[in-house]
Amino acid sequence: MTSIRLISSITSRKHWLLSLLFFVFFNMEGLASPASDGRFTARSLRQGILDSDLPNQQTGRPLVPDQFYASDQDQLISPVSRKKLRLKLKLHGRLYAQAEEASTEDPDDGDSLDEEFEEEFEEEFEEEFGDEETAEVYDPLEGYNRWMHGFNDWFYINVGFPVARGYRWVVPEGGRLAIKRFFHNLIFPVRFVNNLFQLKILNTGEETLRFTINSTVGLLGFFDPAKSWFGLEAHDEDFGQTLGHYGVGGGIPIVLPFLGHSNLRDTFSLYPDYQLDPLHGGSYPNQALNRGTTIYRPDTYQELGVTIFEYVNEYSFRVEEYEAFRKDAIDFYLFLRDGTEQARNQEIKE
Repeated sequence: MTSIRLISSITSRKHWLLSLLFFVFFNMEGLASPASDGRFTARSLRQGILDSDLPNQQTGRPLVPDQFYASDQDQLISPVSRKKLRLKLKLHGRLYAQAEEASTEDPDDGDSLDEEFEEEFEEEFEEEFGDEETAEVYDPLEGYNRWMHGFNDWFYINVGFPVARGYRWVVPEGGRLAIKRFFHNLIFPVRFVNNLFQLKILNTGEETLRFTINSTVGLLGFFDPAKSWFGLEAHDEDFGQTLGHYGVGGGIPIVLPFLGHSNLRDTFSLYPDYQLDPLHGGSYPNQALNRGTTIYRPDTYQELGVTIFEYVNEYSFRVEEYEAFRKDAIDFYLFLRDGTEQARNQEIKE
Protein backbone atom coordinates (compact mmCIF):
# COMPACT_ATOMS: atom_id res chain seq x y z
CA MET A 1 0.00 0.00 0.00
CA THR A 2 2.87 2.38 0.85
CA SER A 3 4.48 1.73 -2.55
CA ILE A 4 1.20 2.46 -4.33
CA ARG A 5 0.76 5.73 -2.44
CA LEU A 6 4.34 6.73 -3.16
CA ILE A 7 3.96 6.19 -6.91
CA SER A 8 0.64 8.02 -6.87
CA SER A 9 2.20 11.00 -5.12
CA ILE A 10 4.90 11.19 -7.80
CA THR A 11 2.47 11.21 -10.70
CA SER A 12 -0.34 13.30 -9.29
CA ARG A 13 0.84 15.43 -6.36
CA LYS A 14 2.68 18.72 -6.50
CA HIS A 15 5.31 17.70 -3.97
CA TRP A 16 8.61 17.58 -5.86
CA LEU A 17 10.34 16.31 -2.73
CA LEU A 18 8.66 12.94 -2.97
CA SER A 19 9.57 12.82 -6.64
CA LEU A 20 13.18 13.41 -5.64
CA LEU A 21 13.05 10.56 -3.12
CA PHE A 22 11.63 8.17 -5.69
CA PHE A 23 14.25 9.23 -8.28
CA VAL A 24 17.14 8.68 -5.87
CA PHE A 25 15.96 5.25 -4.68
CA PHE A 26 15.93 3.90 -8.21
CA ASN A 27 19.23 5.49 -9.22
CA MET A 28 21.24 5.14 -6.01
CA GLU A 29 24.17 3.51 -7.79
CA GLY A 30 24.63 6.53 -10.05
CA LEU A 31 23.79 9.38 -7.71
CA ALA A 32 25.78 8.59 -4.57
CA SER A 33 27.74 11.41 -3.02
CA PRO A 34 31.50 11.39 -3.28
CA ALA A 35 31.63 12.04 0.46
CA SER A 36 33.73 9.61 2.45
CA ASP A 37 30.75 8.31 4.41
CA GLY A 38 28.87 7.30 1.25
CA ARG A 39 25.95 9.69 1.78
CA PHE A 40 24.60 12.19 -0.68
CA THR A 41 23.24 15.69 -0.11
CA ALA A 42 20.64 17.79 -1.83
CA ARG A 43 23.29 20.12 -3.13
CA SER A 44 25.54 17.40 -4.62
CA LEU A 45 22.55 15.70 -6.21
CA ARG A 46 21.21 18.90 -7.72
CA GLN A 47 24.60 20.16 -8.86
CA GLY A 48 25.57 16.77 -10.25
CA ILE A 49 22.52 16.75 -12.51
CA LEU A 50 23.08 20.30 -13.69
CA ASP A 51 26.80 19.95 -14.34
CA SER A 52 26.15 17.11 -16.78
CA ASP A 53 25.08 19.86 -19.21
CA LEU A 54 28.12 22.08 -18.67
CA PRO A 55 31.28 21.90 -20.83
CA ASN A 56 34.45 20.53 -19.39
CA GLN A 57 36.50 23.49 -18.10
CA GLN A 58 39.73 22.03 -19.47
CA THR A 59 38.63 20.81 -22.91
CA GLY A 60 35.63 23.08 -23.51
CA ARG A 61 33.63 20.05 -24.65
CA PRO A 62 30.53 18.59 -22.95
CA LEU A 63 31.13 15.79 -20.52
CA VAL A 64 30.96 12.28 -21.87
CA PRO A 65 27.60 10.58 -21.31
CA ASP A 66 28.67 8.60 -18.23
CA GLN A 67 30.30 11.45 -16.30
CA PHE A 68 29.14 14.40 -14.28
CA TYR A 69 30.54 16.57 -11.52
CA ALA A 70 29.29 17.27 -7.99
CA SER A 71 29.95 20.83 -6.88
CA ASP A 72 33.54 21.25 -5.64
CA GLN A 73 34.12 17.54 -5.23
CA ASP A 74 36.13 15.11 -7.31
CA GLN A 75 34.80 13.65 -10.53
CA LEU A 76 32.14 10.95 -10.24
CA ILE A 77 31.70 8.08 -12.64
CA SER A 78 28.08 7.07 -13.20
CA PRO A 79 26.74 4.02 -15.05
CA VAL A 80 23.67 6.06 -16.03
CA SER A 81 23.96 7.03 -19.69
CA ARG A 82 22.98 10.46 -20.93
CA LYS A 83 20.06 9.00 -22.87
CA LYS A 84 18.75 7.18 -19.83
CA LEU A 85 19.28 10.21 -17.64
CA ARG A 86 17.37 12.40 -20.07
CA LEU A 87 14.48 9.92 -20.11
CA LYS A 88 14.28 9.89 -16.33
CA LEU A 89 14.49 13.65 -16.11
CA LYS A 90 11.71 13.92 -18.65
CA LEU A 91 9.52 11.59 -16.58
CA HIS A 92 10.29 13.61 -13.47
CA GLY A 93 9.95 17.07 -14.96
CA ARG A 94 9.18 18.70 -11.69
CA LEU A 95 12.50 17.57 -10.25
CA TYR A 96 14.47 18.87 -13.25
CA ALA A 97 12.67 22.21 -13.20
CA GLN A 98 13.39 22.60 -9.50
CA ALA A 99 17.06 21.78 -10.06
CA GLU A 100 17.38 24.35 -12.88
CA GLU A 101 15.77 27.00 -10.73
CA ALA A 102 18.16 26.24 -7.87
CA SER A 103 21.16 26.54 -10.21
CA THR A 104 20.72 30.33 -10.26
CA GLU A 105 21.28 30.55 -6.52
CA ASP A 106 24.56 31.42 -4.89
CA PRO A 107 26.76 28.28 -4.69
CA ASP A 108 27.89 29.34 -1.23
CA ASP A 109 24.36 28.73 0.05
CA GLY A 110 24.74 24.94 -0.27
CA ASP A 111 24.65 24.21 3.46
CA SER A 112 21.52 26.27 3.98
CA LEU A 113 19.92 24.58 0.98
CA ASP A 114 20.70 21.16 2.43
CA GLU A 115 19.17 22.13 5.77
CA GLU A 116 16.11 23.57 4.06
CA PHE A 117 15.79 20.45 1.96
CA GLU A 118 15.95 18.16 5.00
CA GLU A 119 13.39 20.18 6.94
CA GLU A 120 10.94 20.34 4.05
CA PHE A 121 11.42 16.65 3.29
CA GLU A 122 10.71 15.63 6.89
CA GLU A 123 7.56 17.74 6.93
CA GLU A 124 6.33 16.34 3.63
CA PHE A 125 7.16 12.74 4.54
CA GLU A 126 5.47 13.04 7.91
CA GLU A 127 2.36 14.53 6.32
CA GLU A 128 2.22 11.88 3.62
CA PHE A 129 3.13 8.73 5.52
CA GLY A 130 3.15 9.62 9.21
CA ASP A 131 -0.26 8.06 9.82
CA GLU A 132 1.05 4.69 8.68
CA GLU A 133 3.88 4.53 11.20
CA THR A 134 3.29 2.11 14.04
CA ALA A 135 4.61 2.37 17.57
CA GLU A 136 6.83 -0.34 18.97
CA VAL A 137 4.71 -3.30 20.07
CA TYR A 138 4.72 -4.16 23.77
CA ASP A 139 5.27 -7.91 23.79
CA PRO A 140 6.01 -9.13 27.35
CA LEU A 141 5.20 -12.74 26.35
CA GLU A 142 7.59 -12.76 23.41
CA GLY A 143 9.55 -15.74 24.75
CA TYR A 144 6.44 -17.91 25.03
CA ASN A 145 4.96 -16.48 21.83
CA ARG A 146 8.03 -17.32 19.78
CA TRP A 147 8.07 -20.85 21.16
CA MET A 148 4.37 -21.36 20.38
CA HIS A 149 4.84 -19.75 16.98
CA GLY A 150 7.59 -22.26 16.27
CA PHE A 151 5.37 -25.15 17.37
CA ASN A 152 2.48 -23.95 15.21
CA ASP A 153 4.79 -23.47 12.25
CA TRP A 154 6.12 -27.02 12.67
CA PHE A 155 2.58 -28.36 12.96
CA TYR A 156 1.37 -26.54 9.85
CA ILE A 157 4.32 -27.63 7.72
CA ASN A 158 4.54 -31.25 8.90
CA VAL A 159 0.93 -32.13 9.73
CA GLY A 160 -1.71 -29.59 8.74
CA PHE A 161 -0.60 -28.73 5.22
CA PRO A 162 0.29 -32.30 4.13
CA VAL A 163 -3.20 -33.37 5.20
CA ALA A 164 -4.66 -30.33 3.43
CA ARG A 165 -2.77 -31.19 0.24
CA GLY A 166 -4.10 -34.75 0.31
CA TYR A 167 -7.60 -33.46 0.96
CA ARG A 168 -7.22 -30.98 -1.89
CA TRP A 169 -6.10 -33.78 -4.21
CA VAL A 170 -9.27 -35.76 -3.42
CA VAL A 171 -11.84 -32.94 -3.24
CA PRO A 172 -11.98 -30.56 -6.23
CA GLU A 173 -11.91 -26.83 -5.71
CA GLY A 174 -15.62 -26.40 -6.42
CA GLY A 175 -16.50 -28.85 -3.67
CA ARG A 176 -14.14 -27.21 -1.19
CA LEU A 177 -15.60 -23.80 -1.95
CA ALA A 178 -19.10 -25.14 -1.39
CA ILE A 179 -18.07 -26.59 1.99
CA LYS A 180 -16.45 -23.29 2.93
CA ARG A 181 -19.66 -21.42 2.06
CA PHE A 182 -21.67 -23.95 4.10
CA PHE A 183 -19.67 -23.34 7.28
CA HIS A 184 -19.68 -19.59 6.69
CA ASN A 185 -23.46 -19.63 6.38
CA LEU A 186 -23.85 -21.57 9.63
CA ILE A 187 -22.10 -18.94 11.75
CA PHE A 188 -24.66 -16.33 10.74
CA PRO A 189 -25.62 -15.74 14.42
CA VAL A 190 -22.09 -14.49 15.16
CA ARG A 191 -22.23 -11.97 12.33
CA PHE A 192 -25.81 -10.96 13.04
CA VAL A 193 -25.31 -10.25 16.76
CA ASN A 194 -22.01 -8.40 16.37
CA ASN A 195 -23.29 -6.23 13.52
CA LEU A 196 -26.27 -5.44 15.73
CA PHE A 197 -24.04 -4.65 18.73
CA GLN A 198 -22.12 -2.18 16.56
CA LEU A 199 -25.41 -0.59 15.44
CA LYS A 200 -24.72 -1.46 11.82
CA ILE A 201 -28.39 -1.85 11.04
CA LEU A 202 -28.07 -2.06 7.27
CA ASN A 203 -25.40 -4.75 7.56
CA THR A 204 -27.57 -6.65 10.03
CA GLY A 205 -30.49 -6.63 7.61
CA GLU A 206 -28.26 -7.63 4.70
CA GLU A 207 -26.85 -10.54 6.71
CA THR A 208 -30.38 -11.68 7.52
CA LEU A 209 -31.36 -11.61 3.86
CA ARG A 210 -28.19 -13.48 2.91
CA PHE A 211 -28.83 -16.22 5.45
CA THR A 212 -32.45 -16.61 4.37
CA ILE A 213 -31.66 -16.80 0.65
CA ASN A 214 -28.59 -19.01 0.95
CA SER A 215 -30.24 -21.40 3.41
CA THR A 216 -33.15 -21.98 1.02
CA VAL A 217 -32.30 -21.23 -2.59
CA GLY A 218 -28.61 -21.80 -1.90
CA LEU A 219 -29.24 -25.30 -0.46
CA LEU A 220 -28.15 -24.76 3.16
CA GLY A 221 -25.42 -22.37 2.10
CA PHE A 222 -23.49 -24.62 -0.28
CA PHE A 223 -24.15 -21.95 -2.91
CA ASP A 224 -24.25 -18.18 -2.59
CA PRO A 225 -27.10 -16.84 -4.74
CA ALA A 226 -27.47 -13.92 -2.34
CA LYS A 227 -24.22 -12.51 -3.74
CA SER A 228 -24.25 -13.81 -7.31
CA TRP A 229 -27.93 -13.00 -7.99
CA PHE A 230 -28.74 -10.11 -5.67
CA GLY A 231 -25.34 -8.57 -4.91
CA LEU A 232 -25.68 -8.98 -1.14
CA GLU A 233 -22.21 -8.93 0.41
CA ALA A 234 -21.21 -10.65 3.64
CA HIS A 235 -20.28 -8.50 6.64
CA ASP A 236 -17.96 -10.55 8.82
CA GLU A 237 -17.94 -9.30 12.38
CA ASP A 238 -16.94 -10.96 15.65
CA PHE A 239 -16.90 -9.93 19.29
CA GLY A 240 -13.28 -8.80 19.09
CA GLN A 241 -14.22 -6.35 16.35
CA THR A 242 -17.19 -5.21 18.42
CA LEU A 243 -14.94 -4.40 21.39
CA GLY A 244 -12.49 -2.67 19.06
CA HIS A 245 -15.35 -0.68 17.55
CA TYR A 246 -16.00 0.82 20.98
CA GLY A 247 -12.36 1.64 21.60
CA VAL A 248 -11.03 -1.43 23.40
CA GLY A 249 -7.40 -1.92 22.41
CA GLY A 250 -5.93 -5.21 21.34
CA GLY A 251 -3.67 -5.58 24.35
CA ILE A 252 -0.56 -7.72 24.37
CA PRO A 253 0.06 -10.20 21.53
CA ILE A 254 -0.70 -13.86 22.25
CA VAL A 255 0.02 -16.88 20.05
CA LEU A 256 -2.61 -19.58 20.58
CA PRO A 257 -1.95 -23.29 20.02
CA PHE A 258 -3.01 -24.29 16.48
CA LEU A 259 -5.04 -21.06 16.04
CA GLY A 260 -2.00 -18.84 15.61
CA HIS A 261 -1.44 -15.15 16.33
CA SER A 262 -3.98 -13.15 18.28
CA ASN A 263 -4.09 -10.63 21.11
CA LEU A 264 -5.62 -10.35 24.57
CA ARG A 265 -8.86 -8.74 23.39
CA ASP A 266 -9.51 -11.26 20.62
CA THR A 267 -8.58 -14.21 22.86
CA PHE A 268 -11.15 -13.10 25.41
CA SER A 269 -13.68 -12.66 22.58
CA LEU A 270 -13.49 -16.31 21.54
CA TYR A 271 -15.89 -17.32 24.32
CA PRO A 272 -18.80 -15.00 23.37
CA ASP A 273 -18.43 -16.06 19.74
CA TYR A 274 -18.33 -19.70 20.85
CA GLN A 275 -21.68 -19.21 22.55
CA LEU A 276 -23.16 -17.97 19.26
CA ASP A 277 -21.79 -20.77 17.03
CA PRO A 278 -24.49 -23.38 16.31
CA LEU A 279 -21.85 -26.03 15.58
CA HIS A 280 -20.81 -26.08 19.22
CA GLY A 281 -22.93 -28.09 21.59
CA GLY A 282 -24.38 -26.02 24.39
CA SER A 283 -24.30 -22.73 22.46
CA TYR A 284 -27.44 -20.63 22.43
CA PRO A 285 -28.28 -21.30 18.75
CA ASN A 286 -27.63 -25.04 19.25
CA GLN A 287 -29.94 -25.15 22.23
CA ALA A 288 -32.64 -23.36 20.25
CA LEU A 289 -32.10 -25.76 17.34
CA ASN A 290 -32.62 -28.78 19.55
CA ARG A 291 -35.55 -27.44 21.53
CA GLY A 292 -38.27 -30.09 21.46
CA THR A 293 -36.47 -32.37 18.99
CA THR A 294 -32.76 -33.16 18.87
CA ILE A 295 -31.42 -32.20 15.47
CA TYR A 296 -27.70 -31.73 16.07
CA ARG A 297 -26.15 -31.96 19.51
CA PRO A 298 -22.57 -33.14 19.19
CA ASP A 299 -20.49 -34.63 21.95
CA THR A 300 -16.91 -33.50 22.51
CA TYR A 301 -15.34 -35.82 19.94
CA GLN A 302 -17.93 -35.06 17.26
CA GLU A 303 -17.50 -31.34 17.81
CA LEU A 304 -13.70 -31.68 17.61
CA GLY A 305 -13.98 -33.72 14.40
CA VAL A 306 -16.21 -31.13 12.75
CA THR A 307 -13.85 -28.33 13.80
CA ILE A 308 -10.81 -30.16 12.42
CA PHE A 309 -12.61 -30.82 9.15
CA GLU A 310 -13.52 -27.14 8.85
CA TYR A 311 -9.91 -26.09 9.42
CA VAL A 312 -8.49 -28.65 6.98
CA ASN A 313 -10.86 -27.37 4.33
CA GLU A 314 -9.72 -23.81 5.07
CA TYR A 315 -6.04 -24.83 5.06
CA SER A 316 -6.44 -26.24 1.56
CA PHE A 317 -6.79 -22.68 0.22
CA ARG A 318 -3.86 -21.22 2.16
CA VAL A 319 -0.94 -23.62 1.73
CA GLU A 320 0.96 -21.69 -0.95
CA GLU A 321 0.11 -18.33 0.63
CA TYR A 322 1.56 -19.36 3.99
CA GLU A 323 4.68 -20.88 2.46
CA ALA A 324 5.33 -17.76 0.36
CA PHE A 325 5.11 -15.52 3.44
CA ARG A 326 7.31 -17.92 5.39
CA LYS A 327 9.95 -17.89 2.68
CA ASP A 328 10.10 -14.14 2.16
CA ALA A 329 9.84 -12.90 5.76
CA ILE A 330 13.08 -11.91 7.49
CA ASP A 331 11.58 -12.59 10.94
CA PHE A 332 8.48 -14.70 10.42
CA TYR A 333 7.27 -14.23 13.99
CA LEU A 334 7.36 -10.43 13.75
CA PHE A 335 5.84 -10.58 10.29
CA LEU A 336 2.80 -12.54 11.49
CA ARG A 337 2.49 -10.67 14.77
CA ASP A 338 2.48 -7.21 13.21
CA GLY A 339 0.56 -8.28 10.11
CA THR A 340 -2.21 -9.86 12.19
CA GLU A 341 -2.54 -6.75 14.35
CA GLN A 342 -2.68 -4.43 11.33
CA ALA A 343 -5.25 -6.64 9.61
CA ARG A 344 -7.46 -6.66 12.70
CA ASN A 345 -7.23 -2.88 13.04
CA GLN A 346 -8.27 -2.51 9.41
CA GLU A 347 -11.22 -4.85 9.92
CA ILE A 348 -12.35 -2.80 12.91
CA LYS A 349 -12.16 0.44 10.89
CA GLU A 350 -14.29 -1.07 8.13
